[in-house]
Amino acid sequence: MATIPITKRGAEILKAELHKLKTVDRPWVINAIAEARAQGDLSENAEYEAAKDRQGFVEGRILEVDGKLSVALIINPADLDAGGKVVFGATVDLEAEDTGHKVTYQIVGEDEADIKLGLVNISSPIARALIGKEEGDTAEVQAPGGIKHYEIVSVRYI
Repeated sequence: MATIPITKRGAEILKAELHKLKTVDRPWVINAIAEARAQGDLSENAEYEAAKDRQGFVEGRILEVDGKLSVALIINPADLDAGGKVVFGATVDLEAEDTGHKVTYQIVGEDEADIKLGLVNISSPIARALIGKEEGDTAEVQAPGGIKHYEIVSVRYI
């Protein structure tokens, strides 16, 4: 299986989620199933069905997160020295050429992406347009509203 890039912060978030799933959620579900079984007839026991559904979700998520962590290529952006080029993990300050609007994005893995926090997925159109560029370059991004041009104001590895 191919490796999946993830920042150090993203890996820590997944590890914390996995820990919570195994130490809090799983025991809670096991207890909920035991309590529902104690109520008797399981064929018409809604609490039992809900607990079993929750158990399926928790166990599935444990497998998913564990699998992602097992193939993760953890990258600490602070350790990067890409010579000013935009690479995975870089934080990029941009200015829209038409409006002068300034934005800052960090290029991260799929599981970490959150546009509201300025975290863009490595496979998103904006990240693909930025990769390999340097400060002062112009990036052309195919957006839903048409092509946007951004000037790269600065590239940081934090």
